[in-house]
Amino acid sequence: MNKTPSRQFGLITVISLVAGGMIGSGIFMLPASLASFGSIGLFGWLIAAIGAIVLAKTFSKLSEVIPENGGSFAYTKAAFGDFPAFIVAWGYWISMWSTNAAVALTFAGYLGVFFPSTSQSPLFAPIVALVVIWTLTYVNSRSVRSGGNIQVTTTILKIIPVIVVAIGGFFFFNVEHFTPFNLSGESAFTAVSGASLLCFYAFLGIEAATIPADNIKNPSINIPRGTLIGVLVVVFLYVLSTVSIFGVLSPEETAASTAPLSDAATRIFGSWASYLVAIGACISTFGALNCYILLQGQLAQSMAKDGMLAKPMAYLNDQDSPAVAVVVSGVFITILLLLNVTKGLTNLYTFMVELTTITSLLFYLSAVLVYGYFAYRRERGFTRSLKNGLITLIGLAFCLLVFLGSGLEILVWSGVCLLAGVPIYYYYTKKNK
Repeated sequence: MNKTPSRQFGLITVISLVAGGMIGSGIFMLPASLASFGSIGLFGWLIAAIGAIVLAKTFSKLSEVIPENGGSFAYTKAAFGDFPAFIVAWGYWISMWSTNAAVALTFAGYLGVFFPSTSQSPLFAPIVALVVIWTLTYVNSRSVRSGGNIQVTTTILKIIPVIVVAIGGFFFFNVEHFTPFNLSGESAFTAVSGASLLCFYAFLGIEAATIPADNIKNPSINIPRGTLIGVLVVVFLYVLSTVSIFGVLSPEETAASTAPLSDAATRIFGSWASYLVAIGACISTFGALNCYILLQGQLAQSMAKDGMLAKPMAYLNDQDSPAVAVVVSGVFITILLLLNVTKGLTNLYTFMVELTTITSLLFYLSAVLVYGYFAYRRERGFTRSLKNGLITLIGLAFCLLVFLGSGLEILVWSGVCLLAGVPIYYYYTKKNK
């Protein structure tokens, strides 16, 4: 149960976990969701990018002083105790269920480029999503190294089509597509905060390297370095490609598209290019799904090891995989996907994105609070400096903005999901004493 895992992941794998976790469904689907805001939605990318960089710095510093499995779960436990740490980890674990559902649905949407008739079926996307979810659940339940190798390969392959379309789009750029500026019908603040909520989903994965810290070589060096490199690469690709897509496709075309990057590629290079991008999107989403299936097992295993979930979930097999935790997480993804299957592909995707963002927000908010707490108390090598104060304030402001961009339905769902964890915490902590 308490086997110590071997450290198998180097810097390249760390960068691949961060960049590969973020470059998933977001760049391939989010332009369609953002199109309803108009070009003002681009400010959502800007705010989300600033927030992502600040959070990357936060996680990088905390990983140096607490290089343990679980990321913000470990940091919160060190600063504020077990129960706050559980709530943070529980919310993030739930967010990974909905993340994986959304990413798997995007995989299904781009697979429809090759099989157009099947993509029109309301049952096709969920069935394909479940097949790919359980394929990767099987792989990651067998070996942690296999999951890491898949991550490196898919991250390299997924970047190529994004760069090609992003650069090619500037040769077919139409500035008229950026007017009117605000199509949402809401105030500029409401539109930007709503866009920021969606855009921040695309940056989920900042913390990816901090969760399997026990599997990373030289974690106090490789985690901070890999996190910052991964985030900067993704910021560049996201902003460049979204501006390019908005310049190639009109707002109406982008909003109606189930594969906007592929449609932009068709406009630029001809019909054959849509297949190239669709292959890239399938590889990309496959890689991101692999990343989060790997991470959700690691996080649940850390919680179980500390007596907050069922003891069997703390089990590591001979290949260092938290096999039970991975499979249990797969079951919950399946349930969440099936409960919301009637929403249709676009609405289901948007719902999963918003649920993911809000439930994961505690993971980021808590890391910022821990950062500020250590700086204020001058603990763990932190100091009361202007730099640390600004990082804390910007991180808090960003989390508040994302929260304000959410709707009532998502807040209710998120609240119910978080409250459901409270009796689970008390049951297992009492049982495992």
